[in-house]
Amino acid sequence: MFNTKKMKNRITTKSSKMRSNEVLKKGHSSLLNNIYIPEIKEKLSEILFITSYPPRECGIATYSQDLIKALDNKFKHSFKIKICPLESKNEQHVYSEPTQYILNTDHSNAFQNLAAKINYNAAIQIVLIQHEFGFFRKSEVDFRQFLNAVQKPVIIVYHTVLPNPNELLKENVKKITGLVHSIVVMTSSSAKILVNDYGVPLEKITIIAHGTHLVPHSDKVILKEKYKLTGRNVLSTFGLLCSGKSIETTLDALPNIIKENNDVLFLIIGKTHPSVVKEEGEKYRLMLEAKIEVLQLQNHVQFINSYLSLSDLLEYLQLTDIYLFTSKDPNQAVSGTFSYAMSCGCPIISTPIPHACEVLCGKSGIIVDFGNIQQLATEVNLLLFDKELRKNISANGLHKIAPTAWENTAIAYALLFEKITEDTLSLHYEIPEINLDHIKKLTTAFGMIQFSIINKPDINSGYTLDDNARAMVAMCQHFELTKDEADLEYIYIYFNFIRYCIQSEGNFLNYVDENREFTDQNNTTNLSDSNGRAIWSLGYLISISDLIPQDLAKAATIIIDTALLNVSKIHSTRAMAFIIKGIYYSNTKNKSDQNTALIKELSNRLVQMYRHESDKDWTWFESYLTYGNSILPEALLCAYLATGDIIYKETAKSSFDFLLSKIFRGESIKVISNKGWMQKENEAIPKPIGGEQPIDVAYTILALSKFYYVFKEDAYLQKIEIAFSWFLGNNHLQQIIYNPCTGGCYDGLEDTYINLNQGAESTVSYLMARLTVKKIVKKRPKDSSATESQMELYMKLNSKNQFA
Repeated sequence: MFNTKKMKNRITTKSSKMRSNEVLKKGHSSLLNNIYIPEIKEKLSEILFITSYPPRECGIATYSQDLIKALDNKFKHSFKIKICPLESKNEQHVYSEPTQYILNTDHSNAFQNLAAKINYNAAIQIVLIQHEFGFFRKSEVDFRQFLNAVQKPVIIVYHTVLPNPNELLKENVKKITGLVHSIVVMTSSSAKILVNDYGVPLEKITIIAHGTHLVPHSDKVILKEKYKLTGRNVLSTFGLLCSGKSIETTLDALPNIIKENNDVLFLIIGKTHPSVVKEEGEKYRLMLEAKIEVLQLQNHVQFINSYLSLSDLLEYLQLTDIYLFTSKDPNQAVSGTFSYAMSCGCPIISTPIPHACEVLCGKSGIIVDFGNIQQLATEVNLLLFDKELRKNISANGLHKIAPTAWENTAIAYALLFEKITEDTLSLHYEIPEINLDHIKKLTTAFGMIQFSIINKPDINSGYTLDDNARAMVAMCQHFELTKDEADLEYIYIYFNFIRYCIQSEGNFLNYVDENREFTDQNNTTNLSDSNGRAIWSLGYLISISDLIPQDLAKAATIIIDTALLNVSKIHSTRAMAFIIKGIYYSNTKNKSDQNTALIKELSNRLVQMYRHESDKDWTWFESYLTYGNSILPEALLCAYLATGDIIYKETAKSSFDFLLSKIFRGESIKVISNKGWMQKENEAIPKPIGGEQPIDVAYTILALSKFYYVFKEDAYLQKIEIAFSWFLGNNHLQQIIYNPCTGGCYDGLEDTYINLNQGAESTVSYLMARLTVKKIVKKRPKDSSATESQMELYMKLNSKNQFA
């Protein structure tokens, strides 16, 4: 049983414990109904952002808007973000989003008034300040007095960290950093400068990279057609124009580029910085236009003179062949512009600002010297002539920038908030909406393609029975829950693929190439598990026969009956487990004594294996834990449900609880890695070594659901929440495994990185897990006061007080 006191501590804030106690006393059997859901009228903890904010047009305003949106998307029921825009006499706006306060930095008394309001507001837990020296140029003393007056923890985010400061700057920064609780910078180099040049204690500093947007990586050819750029090699740069960007460097290099690549078009994306316009008008843009005429570049340069919407900007970047960043400021700490370009797959050529040197290393981009026109032209031509090099740099860049997705940046900030508030703030990760886009993208009229390169299906990888069998189970789950008639088209595709793979002897082949030919791999690989998965999927399809066309149900019955003729010859542990599950599901609609006898035969083998290997410290079927472990106890539980034989139930429970004790550690799950199986003689849990697969997490969730259904123990439901949070960022890298932009799931969690390819196995596995969570929520008791959408959003993780 679970410890309700610990559960209460984990799921409530200090201000809500009394109400939580009342909810817990209701004694609902489902944990999802015991979870404390704050009423809308009750205040969550607030984080106050003091920052420039749109419609103000500046990089920090955009950064703050993106960060707040990401935090809301991931944690909107954990805390509330409140906004205090920074203004001045010459910079005032009407905001589309509600603002808690406004700080006019030209008014000296505004700082003290704001500090008083913050101190009075008990809901505000943290104050976060986006700092740029220009914001407080005329009010440094007032700003420091404000920091001294605020009685809440303050996080300051330094967007500029200047090396080799003079004494005045050094003293100012030291005073500011001495008054705040925590400092965030975006690069390791910025952190080193703060420590070495300003004497800031390292323990005060947190490095959280500039966020980037997840993008669908649309087809470049199609995007160029859309923007009437077909046939052009596109160079681009973007951002609010100012002389510091040194765009003239590229213009001066273009004649040498055009000599070798006459189809080049250079896009200059972005309007002039509003502050620059106020000070000098369009002087810089006019200079660029004059240079274009002198160099006769009119056919090779195009201005996109507007502040683009995010979707348009990302499309321009995705169609770009090479992105150019030519800033002449050697002290520019960070550039969000080329971070966005990297996330769109652009090969990047950049001047050596610290941020570029840090993220473009390891063949992730090319560095050129400041103002070196010839070097820039040479590198551009080199890339334009070498498509494979561009492709490699793009792939390296995508893997380098992936950890900085806004979702991951939001996780890093939220963990910092939680650390600072010392458990008065509890994190609840939002569950993404169900998204079938990538599932459908992977599916042709013949079946589901096996692999993807990032999120682009790789038809050369062919098809497998394994993937199509799992896909049919997932789509049947979806159809059960939604009754969406569009699902039937895909169920038929996956079923027909399974039928295509069955042989006259009743066995299945697994590997099919892009030409729909069975490959030689079928002759060199043990196909027992594949046969078991096929039977599982057919059984599941039959179990919903009252929802699907009868011709489909009858065809599935014929195939499964044929396939079951020879399964007694199969002795693979996991294959037997899949077969048991398939027969169990089939028996829920077409029960037969013969099939029940077959369940007993296979289940008795598993029980015998268990008795042979288990002892008081190792209650398992084998002398090792490898892949798909949860399938084994789940199959025996299915056998119990089909036969009523208590030995299957007892063996299922003891083995499953043993497995759970090995893969759940406190607040997270770490499934057995394919880079290090666990041996009976050496049960030590290794440090993260990579190789954790989405399929193992998904199978664990499916099994937990079945065990909760039978035993009604809340501990199983709690572990579903923890396991599902693995996909959302509760893993040793604290990064998302599921990509909500594409609907795909990354192929694996490695020791230091995520495998960004979104293949069939991982994507279908996530969908099965997501639908299992949806089904549990949908079946909650009717007396629950919380809405389904609320409970779906309350999958909890990363609290220090964990369930017993």
